[in-house]
Amino acid sequence: MGRTANIRIAICYKQDDNRPHMELRHLRYFVAVAEALSFTKAAEKLRLAQPSLTRQVRNLEDEIGVRLLDRANNRVTLTDEGRMFLFESKKMLAMCADSVAAVQRMNRGDSSDLNIGYVASIHCGMLPATLGAFRKLQPTVALNLYDMTTAQQYLALEGRKIDLGFVGVRPSLSGHAYLSECVAHDRMLVALHSGHPLAKKREIRLTELATQFFVAGSTKTHPGSREWLVDTCQDAGFAARILQEAENAPTAILFVADGLGVALVPPYITGLPHDGVVFRPLVPALLRESTIAWREDNLSKPLQEYIRIVRELSRGA
Repeated sequence: MGRTANIRIAICYKQDDNRPHMELRHLRYFVAVAEALSFTKAAEKLRLAQPSLTRQVRNLEDEIGVRLLDRANNRVTLTDEGRMFLFESKKMLAMCADSVAAVQRMNRGDSSDLNIGYVASIHCGMLPATLGAFRKLQPTVALNLYDMTTAQQYLALEGRKIDLGFVGVRPSLSGHAYLSECVAHDRMLVALHSGHPLAKKREIRLTELATQFFVAGSTKTHPGSREWLVDTCQDAGFAARILQEAENAPTAILFVADGLGVALVPPYITGLPHDGVVFRPLVPALLRESTIAWREDNLSKPLQEYIRIVRELSRGA
């Protein structure tokens, strides 16, 4: 695994004590022992001293609070939990190896790759369809997808780390001059606290929100979203009173649930947990462009083919 050995697994360790944090090397050590069912053989394979290997695996068990191996009568066997953890560990190690290989290909600017950034929490129905169509036409091109915030996508475009990003609002709203194209329109909804007086209405006019505080998208993670909100409210004849910025959709819902303001959100938000929050349509309908962006000087043939596919599917949507 080499270069993946020092990647920390953030979801698996506790930060409130001084115990060692679990790292990928701990998974490698456990997998080696679990497959060999022998600390001696695993230590030889890993070129590691057996006492050190034994200590590392025991630290892993202490860290997650689960006994993974039975050590009795000079034999090593897997517990039921150990068998499950072995499966998950091998899967995670393979994913990390694939990620390293993909990033290395991206860094080389391999022309046989197409690198696409997207926001995982935003369901873009066009993304799966375009990828499927591209795969049929370009089966030898490696498709690499990267879960990134909009801000990270702009940085990746600047550094030529991705070829195209599903950035959402127009790049010009965030001060970027990348080429862009609208691929869909989101029919925006109003997210309100369930106890808000306007929540009793079936439909809401944008001007009815003129006296309300708004929760806006963070300029740090989603540049352009706040600017879109300001421009939209200004076009409606009032100034947006922005009380709070949210770095992602779940946080925006939490802020609304806490009564910090209302938010204008796309329909996919309704699929997220939203206790204490209701969604109401706007009348007349308020549409927000959803765009892709790419560098003007990127002449990659796979990129141009993918953009062509996106355009065709967008027109037919």
